[in-house]
Parts: sequence; C-alpha cells; structure tokens
Amino acid sequence: MEDKSIILEMKNISKSFPGVKALNGVSFTLRPGTVHALMGENGAGKSTLMKCAFGLYDPDEGEVYFKGEKVHFDNPRQGLEAGISMIHQELNPIRRRSIAENIWVGRMPEKKIAGLSFIDHKKMYEETKRLFDQLHMNVDPRTQAIELSSSVLQLGEIARSISYGAKVIIMDEPTSSLTETETATLFEVIRKLTSEGIAIVYISHKIDEILKISDEVTIMRDGCKIGTWPAEELTEELIVNRMVGRQMDNWFPELDNKPGDVVLEVKNFTSPNPMSFQDCSFQLRRGEILGLGGLVGAQRTELMEALFGIRSVQSGEVYKDGKKISIKSSADAIANKIGLLTEERRATGIIPGASVLDNTVIAKLGEYSNVMGMLDLKKCRQDTDEYIKTMNIKTPTRDTRIADLSGGNQQKVLLARWLLTNPDILILDEPTRGIDVGAKYEIYTIMLNLAKEGKSIIMISSEMPELMGMSNRVMIMCEGHVTGFLEGTDIDDSKIMQFASKVS
Repeated sequence: MEDKSIILEMKNISKSFPGVKALNGVSFTLRPGTVHALMGENGAGKSTLMKCAFGLYDPDEGEVYFKGEKVHFDNPRQGLEAGISMIHQELNPIRRRSIAENIWVGRMPEKKIAGLSFIDHKKMYEETKRLFDQLHMNVDPRTQAIELSSSVLQLGEIARSISYGAKVIIMDEPTSSLTETETATLFEVIRKLTSEGIAIVYISHKIDEILKISDEVTIMRDGCKIGTWPAEELTEELIVNRMVGRQMDNWFPELDNKPGDVVLEVKNFTSPNPMSFQDCSFQLRRGEILGLGGLVGAQRTELMEALFGIRSVQSGEVYKDGKKISIKSSADAIANKIGLLTEERRATGIIPGASVLDNTVIAKLGEYSNVMGMLDLKKCRQDTDEYIKTMNIKTPTRDTRIADLSGGNQQKVLLARWLLTNPDILILDEPTRGIDVGAKYEIYTIMLNLAKEGKSIIMISSEMPELMGMSNRVMIMCEGHVTGFLEGTDIDDSKIMQFASKVS
C-alpha cells in the first residue's frame, strides 16, 4: 500500500566510479510539501545520490521508490516524465535562444499548416507566461537567455520543472551565484511550491540558508549517511561538526603573515566603459592578503581582469617593485608573475574533459617542451604528483578527469596550476564559492602559507566572514570606485557595508 507521507525513498544506494566509492549503502526519505536539505563536504556523495534518484546515474546497489512504487530510470528524461526534476549547480542554458525555448527545448508545441509541422510559438509563449505568472516572474518569455541574470535563469529552470508536472525538485547549490535579494526571491518561490505539495531536495553548503528554509536535514560524509534531523534541532556548530567529523573551533587560520614592502601599485585605472571601474588606485604589499569587498555591481572582478590583461583600460598605470610595467594581455600578466583564479570555476577555470595532469600544467605548457618540441611528460607527471601530495588533492590518479573531482579539489588543482608559474601576485576571485567548510579551511591555509612565503594575494570575496577572517587589509568598491580601505582591528562588517554602499 502506498505511504502518502513519503514521495521519494531510496534504500541502501551504493555507487562506485573508477578508484572511488561515491556512495556506500545510503538511504534517504523525502516527504511531500517539505524542504529536505542534503549537506556534507565536497565529495560526500550528495549530488551523486540525487543523480541516482533522477536517472543520471544507475546505482550499483539499492532501490528507489517514487510515490510508493519501485522505479528504475534509464535516463533523466524518464525521471522528468515521472515527476522528478533536478536543477544542477552550473546552469547551461542555450544562451542565444529565448528563455521560453530553453524551457520547452525538445518538446516545443507544434501546429499543422498545409499538412506540415511548425513550432507553435504563440502557444509556447502563452504556456511560458502562465508558468511565469505562477512563480510571480515578470519576464518576457521571448527574452534571450544571455540577457538574463542567474536568478531569473534559476527560476526558469523551476518553471521547466513545473511544466513537467514535477512532484520532486532537486536543487543543487541553487544560490551559489545569487545575491541576498535574489536568494530571498528564490525562498519565496520554494515556500509557494511546498505549499502546493511539491517536495524540494536542497543541496547547499550555506548553513544559514539551510536553517532558514529546511524542514529536515540529512548529513553525509565520505559516501555514507551520518543521519537525518529536524532542522529546528540543529545549530551551525552541530551541522559543521557532523559534516567534517571533528570539532571546528576555528573557521580561519591565525593570520601570522607579515606584509612587507609595496610589490604592486595601481594608479588611476579607468575602463573605457563609463559604467565600469573608474579612477581606481591601490597598493599591494609583499606577503599580504588584500581582501576586495563590495556589493554586486561594484566592478571588483572587472578591475582585477583588467589588471590581468583580459579587459581593456582607457588610462592608468601599473608598477611592480617600483618599475612601470605594461599589461595588455594575460600573457603579459603571466610574464610579470601575476596569476588569476577566475570566479566561475567551471566556465572559465577547469577544462572539464581533461585530466588533473592536463589542468595542472597547462599554464606553463611551453616550458615542458624539449629542444625537439616534444612534451616532457615525465616532468609534467612529477610536478603534478608533487602538488597532488602537497595540496592534499583527493583524486584517484593524476589521469582522472578533473570534472569527476569535488569542487574543493578542482579549486586546489587550479591553485596548483598557477603556483607552477611561480607567481609573485595571485588574484583569487571568490576562491571558496561552492566549497564546504572543511575544504574552505584547507584553501585558507594554502593562502596563508603562500603569504608567509612572500607571495601577495588579492582575494575577491562576497562572504563577509571570509573578508574579515582572511584579510590583512580590505579594499572596498562601490559602483566602479574604490571607496575605502580598512586594516587590522578596523575590519568589521558595518564599516565594510558603509564603504560598499557609498560612492566616493
């Protein structure tokens, strides 16, 4: 007999990949009209478990029950048509198509004219508008995806799920690229969905969000289920301790680095785009971690990309070790020992189909060539193995596809890539986005050790605790202008926010 208090049940699910046991006998229960959070460190098996429910992966062992009946989905399409939808962490819309076309791709309504089939655009837009009205989305369905924000694309994915009649919607890190306002909008939509009986699986590392939106929380570690608890019984400390399996007394390592002389000076950097950064000046010291704060639209990333040579500059000067340098391209930046870890790890960082080795050595590939123009694979392997060991990169082998690693380990590979170039200055754009607390601490420790070795770091971060906990100084921007600097004990959230909301 069907248990109407359970919509999805997974029993003793196991799944292995080459060299990795991703899931080990995990059971999971989801109830209609609830938000069930799934938490754990990167690589704990959260996304893998849900991909087994959705039909993206075929479990090696275990059973899946949906609406009381045992099911087996050979592919995600079957999962969707049954009523289970999954919104992945990295949205991949067809950017030059309308949001309506993205929602109905592969099943666009048709009409017959003179015996021939044509896409019924009118019906498609009407159906999309109806879905948007349900979600209180004030968006023209004809708008191209490339023109829309991450939050609107996220809501578009929810609309797509509803169009399939989904009774279960799995959201994997849904707010990783959203502002606080956009997150609040998403939460309103989630509450509306649950009020209509739809069940939400919410995968996230953001503990404050979990405690706000969830009814139940399941915590996983190393492919195993640690337990399930009502959200109201949990605190931030309890969640962290159960995720990492140890007491986390300190969120950040002690900043015992000693900044020295000025290594970099930027004077009056101005973009040719009047809506971008204007007249920005700052200094960076040797062995310093300089935090870069500001609200969405502050132009922090744009300023750093210009410093790295991948955005044009109308005017301004750069001095390194007191000598004026010219940076017109990323090659110029690398030649001047400057590295950039980009904000979008998957879009502009990793090469997903390539190995850990390839992703590690690519920034200095030319230096691995011998006199015959042949690649010195022995040296590539040696360097990659060294960084796998020293940075504690969890990977089965150096030849494993980087796409198969957890987010935290992907980020370590990207750090290794730049460290191989032996930079004096390392720009880190949102270095811990989408990474769990344990992996964050490892990244912080790597950053601190680099600073103690004399490397200089510019860290762009939208996380206030990270800015305060990992910066010797903080530079704050607002609407393309540098509005203030804070140092030492003066670094606090209220002062940062004052500068972040005031144009100089």
